Amino acid sequence: MSKKNKDKEIKEEQNNSLENETVAVEEQQEQEEKKNELSAEEKLKEELQNEKDKFLRLFAEFENYKKRTSRERIELFKTAAKELMLELLPVLDDFERALLHIEEDKEAEELRKGVLLIYQKLVSTLEKKGLTVVKVSKGDTFDAEVHTAITQIPAPSDDLKGKVVDVVEKGYKLGDTIIRFPKVVVGQ
Repeated sequence: MSKKNKDKEIKEEQNNSLENETVAVEEQQEQEEKKNELSAEEKLKEELQNEKDKFLRLFAEFENYKKRTSRERIELFKTAAKELMLELLPVLDDFERALLHIEEDKEAEELRKGVLLIYQKLVSTLEKKGLTVVKVSKGDTFDAEVHTAITQIPAPSDDLKGKVVDVVEKGYKLGDTIIRFPKVVVGQ
């Protein structure tokens, strides 16, 4: 073979290898583009999932907010008259003391009947608005969550240790909430 033929063959081989390399590079670029397309598609899917999560969390947070405000509003309506009730409780106490004092005076029977009638009307009106008496009697077990101990005295008997010996002031509830705790004397 001649030198020209060898040179031609070498050039052809170089051209073929260049073409093969070019094809390989092009195929590699196409694969990378497909990967990029897939990764772009995956990125979009991931972004969509993130937005869905944000939306669901925001929706759940809003639902919780609505429920919480509804509960607060209901509780507010139940205890809206709390301040007024607290102002009227000393008046109730005064009526009870007046009735006890009038019962001792036999000459003031008509006065006692009038005061009792007014007291009963006041109590029934307050009960309609949700006020109830916290029931405490002598001998009940002292409970710090329900009672306020104003003093401790030596128990008159062993069975009254840690129990209510005397009720000094009644307690009241408005709905389910205690607005004034009963004041009691506890035996020790």
